[in-house]
Amino acid sequence: MKKLFKNGKVVDVVNKKVVEADILVEDGIIAAVGKDIEAPKNVKTVDLKGSTVLPGLFNCHVHITSEPDPRKESPKTDAGMTIQAINNLQLHLSSGVTYIRDVGSANFIDIELRDAVASGKVNGPDMQVSGRCICMTGGHGWATGRQADGADECRKAAREMLRAGADWIKVMATGGVMTKGVEPGAEQLTVEEMAAIVEEAHKKGALTCTHAPGNTGIKNALKAGIDCIEHGIYLDDEAIGTMLAQGSWLVPTLCAPHFILKYGIAGGVPEYAVRKTEIVHDHHFASFQKAYKAGVKCACGTDAGTPYNPHNGTPNELILMVKSGLTPFEAIETATINSAKLMGVESSLGTIEVGKKAHFAIFRKDPTEDIQNIADCQMTVKNGEIVYKK
Repeated sequence: MKKLFKNGKVVDVVNKKVVEADILVEDGIIAAVGKDIEAPKNVKTVDLKGSTVLPGLFNCHVHITSEPDPRKESPKTDAGMTIQAINNLQLHLSSGVTYIRDVGSANFIDIELRDAVASGKVNGPDMQVSGRCICMTGGHGWATGRQADGADECRKAAREMLRAGADWIKVMATGGVMTKGVEPGAEQLTVEEMAAIVEEAHKKGALTCTHAPGNTGIKNALKAGIDCIEHGIYLDDEAIGTMLAQGSWLVPTLCAPHFILKYGIAGGVPEYAVRKTEIVHDHHFASFQKAYKAGVKCACGTDAGTPYNPHNGTPNELILMVKSGLTPFEAIETATINSAKLMGVESSLGTIEVGKKAHFAIFRKDPTEDIQNIADCQMTVKNGEIVYKK
């Protein structure tokens, strides 16, 4: 199947420029990019009418089974959570997202959905998944996670996630905002426990990420060899230096505290969550700014599924990044080629280049001129097929 997307403004996220170009797609792969491409016989033409074309966006921190509206009752059964998750996948597509990483969902539903999307049974973004998070007994995320204590039990828990088919292993280095009775800065899993998990994951070719707001927990995770820090609220110079030396990634999830404070107790957010967010909010944004300026590798993730943090909200993260000092191009880079590198798929995704998969996000106006335009996705293309159209 050949398809020609004509009259687009194509964003080159590597060279940070926008060019008028057509895109020829053959069997889901980009065959040519340039002006006035001669249309082959039997080609289907899609006129983009001057719209701006970005590589398909990534969201590298979602909870696909979670309902972001705290006023709604969450499903109690696997069937109910799966239905909700499938709806959430459509929301991601509607915002230009063609690739997600789920970092903690109930009962391995994320793993089943990843495989269903890959086989074409379910329409949604491509996925990498972690299964159930690994936490200490009673630690952050215990209600849906795999509780484990001691290095041997953590090793076994990691093997269970890998057996289930996880691409990533998610661990809890510290407490968090959304679990009652734990504090974001308090360390939880130890260096030895996390090191055992990292060893098992790396032996299998899987990667590791950690919920780590607190400074000591971040440093513990880095000592253990964790690949990616999630949130990173209390980063100091030492932690940033270690991340640079080790090549560790940061997924800041600025949306999570932003929306908790925006809607607050009046919107149904638990009081304890609002209280903890009030303490960490400013530190969170300052840490991201400091890490980015220092050269830490940053990818895009929203923590979708936390209060008022919707599954079509990836544009909000880029808007908050720009408010934190990034240029629109820099923010877009985190959600395209940078995230593709984090996920290990940069050879096939993350840029619009010949030979790569035809994953596009198409916007009425140019987000590189005004990042607010990223919130107006007109069309999403995956493997050359239109999977969402406004």
